[in-house]
Amino acid sequence: MKYVYYDTETTGIKIGKDRIIEIAAYDPVGERSFSTFTNPECPIPAESTAITHITDEMVKEAPLIRAALEAFIAFCGEDVMLIAHNNDAFDQPFLVSEFARADTTMPEWKFIDSLKWSRKYRSDLPKHSLQFLREVYGVEANQAHRALDDVMVLYKVFSSMIDDLDMDTVMSLLTPTPQGDRMPFGKHAGKMLAEVPKSYIQWLLREGALDKKENAELKNRLTNLGMLA
Repeated sequence: MKYVYYDTETTGIKIGKDRIIEIAAYDPVGERSFSTFTNPECPIPAESTAITHITDEMVKEAPLIRAALEAFIAFCGEDVMLIAHNNDAFDQPFLVSEFARADTTMPEWKFIDSLKWSRKYRSDLPKHSLQFLREVYGVEANQAHRALDDVMVLYKVFSSMIDDLDMDTVMSLLTPTPQGDRMPFGKHAGKMLAEVPKSYIQWLLREGALDKKENAELKNRLTNLGMLA
């Protein structure tokens, strides 16, 4: 599965009422980018233009949402993980709403919200906006609130935040885990299994702790999470 960073700009913040006016994406493996305006078929409010600098004139010849979404699908493919900042509360719900409005089937994409990652794993920071994170990680300034510029900043910031973790691990660390998937004993007791250091798991394995009958279920859960590979 490949992963693609993306961003949307809209006429406002009301999902189901406001509309997407720009979509951009970046494929870091193929080093490809995608960007399109979309004609919302309604005037862009002045407050939106003040933030995005996108005007009615800029979108009047742009494709309608159906064509824009079809081009976005063609760029992303269907077996893909999409990453956006504030994805879960903003970008993804807007995509769902616009796919419905366009009467187009949305692929069964997977999503990662980089804002949730920042709030969870950089709780030491006072703010978690993309522009604040850009300053924290020393990423050069961009034209904020223009989709492709924000996408490129997000790619650089998130790559720094997750370091050498692969995206499957990132996804597992952001996925709510039932109580049964918490470490039942030891110095990491109560911690989600996916967050227990692999060095500690390997130590338990070497010491034979995971071969005890009472820990058979724990060993199975760790195996399913790929932590004993």
